[in-house]
Amino acid sequence: MKRSSQPALPALLWGGFVAGTLDIGSASLINWISPVLILRSIASGLLGPASFHDGVSSAVLGLFLQWIMSILIAAIFVGVALRIRMLLRHWILAGLLYGGVVFVVMNYIVVPLSRAPFGPSDFTTGKIVENLLAMLLFGWIIAASARWFLGLGRE
Repeated sequence: MKRSSQPALPALLWGGFVAGTLDIGSASLINWISPVLILRSIASGLLGPASFHDGVSSAVLGLFLQWIMSILIAAIFVGVALRIRMLLRHWILAGLLYGGVVFVVMNYIVVPLSRAPFGPSDFTTGKIVENLLAMLLFGWIIAASARWFLGLGRE
């Protein structure tokens, strides 16, 4: 098969949109709260606690931020997978490991540096496990999208 990075764009867009959207749903289920509140929580990374009082606009901002972050996270995986083909051959393990890395980076670097009024210390052990499982799924979806669109997994 001809080596090309042309399918990289659909790989990162599909992976980012699907993983990001399902992540909102899983966060809603894990916390037993509305997806709108999840989106406001995401927006609080920029707006701080005011995002919970800004109505629909902060939820829309949260959705935009979620998709942008998810696409960037997918772009990193796709970019590395184009150079390290083993990630596509072993996409299940690579995706799960990547999801674990994303979990650590988001919860222990990005969120603490944001204006969000919560952080990893607010999680119970059960919530940490649930959120880690959701991020493993997130990474797996991105890896599956990369393998599907790049079509390089069997080389």
